[in-house]
Amino acid sequence: MTSAAASPDMLRRLVGFDTTSAKSNRALIDWVRDYLAGHDVAATLVPNEAGTKANLYASIGPAVAGGIVLSGHTDVVPVDGQPWDTDPWTLTEKGGRLYGRGSCDMKGFVACVLAAVPRLRAARLKLPVHFAFSYDEEVGCLGAHSLAERLMGNVPRPRAVIIGEPTMMGTVRGHKGQNSYQVAFTGFEAHSSMTHLGVSAVHFAGELIHFINGLQDELAARASDNGYMPPFGTINVGTLSGGTAGNILARECTLIWEYRQVPGDDADEARRRVQAHIDDVLLPAMLRRHAAARIEMTPRFVVPAFRGEERGEAEQLARAWSGSNDSTMVAYATEAGIFQQTGISTVVCGPGDIAQAHQPNEFVLTSQLAACDAFLDRMIEWAERG
Repeated sequence: MTSAAASPDMLRRLVGFDTTSAKSNRALIDWVRDYLAGHDVAATLVPNEAGTKANLYASIGPAVAGGIVLSGHTDVVPVDGQPWDTDPWTLTEKGGRLYGRGSCDMKGFVACVLAAVPRLRAARLKLPVHFAFSYDEEVGCLGAHSLAERLMGNVPRPRAVIIGEPTMMGTVRGHKGQNSYQVAFTGFEAHSSMTHLGVSAVHFAGELIHFINGLQDELAARASDNGYMPPFGTINVGTLSGGTAGNILARECTLIWEYRQVPGDDADEARRRVQAHIDDVLLPAMLRRHAAARIEMTPRFVVPAFRGEERGEAEQLARAWSGSNDSTMVAYATEAGIFQQTGISTVVCGPGDIAQAHQPNEFVLTSQLAACDAFLDRMIEWAERG
């Protein structure tokens, strides 16, 4: 069985790496590669184009089909401006809670998986266990696409994928998708007393926000009893930046918006509607004021929805290993939809409470790590039986 101290000790090492998405995760990934090598486990890195970040995958057990993929992301959200009571990059234990950035989301799961390596190496596995650790999940699951492609193309077909996002070791069988876009408006500067000579990029960005708000009202009117909260697709304008002074018509303005769709809904509907409004209404109105006007919408990332599987094998296995009697759907997005698109049964199940994710004083309960350790021990016993 796994040592009770192994997972917290491993988590302490992982939290010590500042893997905020805006930074590199290579120091952590290289450490994990060396740790696995110390247990005679070969790991493969899948870097980004610049080589500044990398995914990692590895396998323990026979090279046969029917194994399990344990997937987790290595990046974390920033701590800037958050009122932490402890050093976020030093794991601190208080009253059964382990505080540190990423302790819950989701280095806790990765720590449990890595702490199980000695047990996996000692076991007589008849089915393999695969590790899949990605970069930049927090900014759009950017690394998961190439990781899933490489992993699934280089190992015998697995039976199931377990995404270890924090679920309090319950099982999540579906979540919404997330599509994010940037819209850049280019107007023409003029003195604010001579508005007829220019065109304000900020004003037309506001017109687009007004349209998006109306589109959100349409989506809300389609609410159904689908198990999600809220029970409809949602749209959010997250950032808006433009203008140089209060007495100048803004030449530039950029906004970022996202659409989170319920599985089964048209994932591209919102983009098409927004693009049509830009092409048919906003841009012509801007051009009537000045020929230099432009509007350009570009995709930032696409995270596919995770559709619940009828009697899904991954869910059944996770429920057996966790002791969970039920499963739920959630509004947040994970890498699950990406892996599900490869045709492999997928489920989300991991230690920690999602309510702690992204918060100051983020923590995971030591009891949750112990529950994840027990989950993995039961998985190993299953893989030994074959």
